[in-house]
Amino acid sequence: MSKARRIFFIADTKQFTDKLLKNEDRRLIKGLIRAGHDVQVFDYRDAFLQGGPLMSMRLARRYCKAAVADKLLAKQISNYKPDMIFARMVNYLDGETVRLMKKAATHAPVVGIDNNIWPEMHAHCLDAAANLDLLVATYSGKGVDGYRKAGVRCVFLPSNCDPDIEYHYDVPETWKSDILFTGQTRYRHRSNPAEDIRHQLLSRLATMPGCALYGCYGRPRIGGIDYLYAISGASIGLSVNAANDIPLYHSDRLTTYLSCGTFVMAKRVPDSDLLFKDGVHLRYFDEVQEFFDLADWHLKHEEERRRIAAAGMQYAHAEFNCVRMAQHLVELVEKGTYTAPWTSR
Repeated sequence: MSKARRIFFIADTKQFTDKLLKNEDRRLIKGLIRAGHDVQVFDYRDAFLQGGPLMSMRLARRYCKAAVADKLLAKQISNYKPDMIFARMVNYLDGETVRLMKKAATHAPVVGIDNNIWPEMHAHCLDAAANLDLLVATYSGKGVDGYRKAGVRCVFLPSNCDPDIEYHYDVPETWKSDILFTGQTRYRHRSNPAEDIRHQLLSRLATMPGCALYGCYGRPRIGGIDYLYAISGASIGLSVNAANDIPLYHSDRLTTYLSCGTFVMAKRVPDSDLLFKDGVHLRYFDEVQEFFDLADWHLKHEEERRRIAAAGMQYAHAEFNCVRMAQHLVELVEKGTYTAPWTSR
């Protein structure tokens, strides 16, 4: 194990929302601590409220960013004197803030962490990236072209899981479903160039009995432990991104579904097999009808479905757990690279 480091982590914890257990920062921070490091968390969203506790976030971000939030950030970095700074690429992080961080901690590398595709559509992200020492993203290839053009080195690191709470739960019948999807529909429009296949799949599933959809087609979202119960109760979990042509990119939906022991069917993306093997850990599909044909077959063949689901959960827990990902991240910062199954191509 590497030497224990002081790590300053700038996050958006969403701790007062139903997304608290879906938050990747929560898992990664836990992994860093479990790996032996000290972590000081700075919740940028909460920092705004120090200047205007009764303000809306929109007003707080406009009037309190430079005068309050960024000053608090610089002061905390100066107090902590970190060895590394990790910053989630939240939508209120910009170049000015990154430069302020680097001034407050002259010897600590500042590393951005991003899991939102299409960075070129967010000027503040590119502005921040241009001042980073390194950026780690859950996608690769053309997905990070915008960041690379901004002059920052980009390295792929997939989404993580937390086996402490993400495992297969024995749930009552109320949570049982044939096919599950959690997330938004993501219609295509100018500010969101999503692919039509997601809408095609979900619109058909919405009319089928035995299918559980959360967060789309007017159906309520699901969060907290109930989210894990719903996954555990599903025979099949559908993973399909808003964009499926970006190498290695899957949302954290994929790792969470696998970690909870459901049988996952995922839309194939370039280099998918470097992450999970088709027919071993999950099943990939390319077309809408292929999904429904494969789903129908696996619903009728429970033993095969359960075998793949168990293998997927075991592999996700072994290779994608939050401690392993934290170790990869620290190794990357210290050595410039890290070793994992998906880095061997």
